[in-house]
Amino acid sequence: MENWITGFMEQFGYFGVFLLICLENVFPPIPSEVILTFGGFMTTTTNLTVLGVIFAATIGSVFGAVILYALGRWLDVEKIERIVDKWGYLLRVKKEDVEKADHWFQKYGYWTVFFCRMVPLIRSLISIPAGMAHMNFPLFLFFTTAGTIIWNSILVTLGAKLGESWEKIVEYMDIYSNIVYMLIAIAIIAVIIYFIRRSKTQK
Repeated sequence: MENWITGFMEQFGYFGVFLLICLENVFPPIPSEVILTFGGFMTTTTNLTVLGVIFAATIGSVFGAVILYALGRWLDVEKIERIVDKWGYLLRVKKEDVEKADHWFQKYGYWTVFFCRMVPLIRSLISIPAGMAHMNFPLFLFFTTAGTIIWNSILVTLGAKLGESWEKIVEYMDIYSNIVYMLIAIAIIAVIIYFIRRSKTQK
């Protein structure tokens, strides 16, 4: 996949950066680290500029985030609650749990969106609960864009600084991503254990 990504970017330049980052937001398995750091490297061998790559990547990222936000608005909390009412017993999740999560996101959602835009995998998926919570759209755009600019700027700049050694950044980002995935797995397990224990206590 990495060779295809770099080849596509070499052929289409800014548009390639925009399109790939947009797809990366909708399909998280596409690695943004490769796109952004290679984009930075391309500024040393082509007429692309660091600011141009950051701009194209940010527009693509925000566009992808809006698509997932719209998906979240379509799903909305009521639909999730109906699903939980029917199937929640399988995961020991109740309608009240969905309501609590929604209230929490309404209270802390903006900063959650901002910081999660700098976390692999979650940076894309966080737009869905934001849409489900009907987060104020202009504020969603603001915090999404702010977090995205920071993430894009760091990786594109590093790619430009390291030049032909840009792949070293990807290696370090793989370590960072693995740590994040491990923490996510631990959090999911902790939530499952919490629901199981609470269910036993209620019985």
